[in-house]
Formats: sequence, structure tokens, C-alpha cells
Amino acid sequence: MTPPAWPYPFWIAHRGAGRLAPENTLAAFRLGARHGYRMFECDAKLSADGVVFLLHDGTLERTTSGQGTAGDQPWAALAQLDAGGWHSRAWAGEPIPTLDNLARWCLANHHLLDIEIKPTPGTEAATGRAVAALAASLWQGAAVPPLLTSFQTETLRAAQQVAPQLPRGLLLDTLWDGWLAAARQLDCAAIVCNHALWDAATVSQVKAAGLRALSYTVNDAWAAERLMALATDGIVTDRVDLFSPASR
Repeated sequence: MTPPAWPYPFWIAHRGAGRLAPENTLAAFRLGARHGYRMFECDAKLSADGVVFLLHDGTLERTTSGQGTAGDQPWAALAQLDAGGWHSRAWAGEPIPTLDNLARWCLANHHLLDIEIKPTPGTEAATGRAVAALAASLWQGAAVPPLLTSFQTETLRAAQQVAPQLPRGLLLDTLWDGWLAAARQLDCAAIVCNHALWDAATVSQVKAAGLRALSYTVNDAWAAERLMALATDGIVTDRVDLFSPASR
């Protein structure tokens, strides 16, 4: 089966600019753009009062000045936190962005987005619905919509029900039994694997099913070269300073 046209670039900047700036902040996405990237990966979750915001971890301690489970906090409290000072003094005071903030920046600058939906445990379906509904509204009429990805099939199913027109990708850290059947049932456009999982047979299997083969998180030239030789379709990287998005 021939996959449909793929509107996304090969290189995708992880959480904005990898490790060069505090992840999932607008400062990071601006820095990634200055390195020439035009597609970015981010992590989205739901506040206690239903605001979609950017954060990778389930808890606040690693990347903010807050404490506790992020999804248990109302947005008014999350909005007050410092999401940059943990990285270095130069970034102190960077706030946690909402998905709305990031979407408006991406749309104004013609950048593309891979939104990894990261639900707080117990909110898998609710977070999938909220992110998909918001993304569908924000990108309504856009030439290229965001790619919605998740490790959670329940989350992707909820997103599919709310906004079936938005492309989805199943994230995998292992090739668990039934992964490809699940992706096809969810009408996914892509499989996004830990890069070490790809080999020629698996890439062929995915492409024969009409899906694209993407990889995370690739930070070494040898790994990128291997994936290019396998004819995969996209790489998520921290090394925006090493890989030129203009090259393959």
C-alpha cells in the first residue's frame, strides 16, 4: 500500500531545541527555529481545570519551580511557575506555555508541530479528547495540521473520536504484541519508534500497511545515517546544533 502524501519535514526538534534551552518553553521553540527547524515536538497535558499546557513529566520538580503532580494543579497555579531556571540562569523566569500559546506562534511563523499527548494517569481519554478538540479548533483551515502522538492507545482513540481528521501516530518503546494492528485500528498515519527498534523488516512492514516510520530521540550521526539508509520518514532529535534540517 502506498502511503498518502506526507506533509511533514524529515527533521523534528525535540521539545523545542533539545537540551539547548528549557524544554517545552516558547524560548526553546524560538531557539530551534533559529537553528533552521520548522517542525517541533512538544508534550501536552491537562491541568486540573481543563487547560492544555506543555510539560513532559508527570510531576513538576524536574523542570519547574513547583512540586507535585502537574495535572492536579489548576492553570492559575501552573502559570506562576518558573519553567526555565532549572536549566540555567539565562532562562530563569520562562513560564509554562499553553498549547494555545505555542499554536499561535507556530501558525504565525508557518511552523509545524508533533504534539505528544502525555496524560496524567487516570485522564487518558479526557486528555486525548481535550488536546484533539483544541488542536482541531486552533488549526482549523490550516494547510498542514499537527500530528497527534501518544504511547497510550486509549488516548489516541479518544482523539480519533473527537477529531478524526487530525493525523495520529502511535509511539512505541517496545514492539508489543499487536502494535501494528492497534495502529491500523486507530487509523494512524505513522509509527514513532525508539530508533533502535527499526530494522529493514519492520520498516517494510509499516510501509506495507500504508504508515510512515518515524524515530525518537536520535542524537548521534551514526544512528541518523542508519535510519536514512532504512528509508525512514522522520527523526526527532535533541541535537538541533548538530543536524541541519536542510539536509537528509
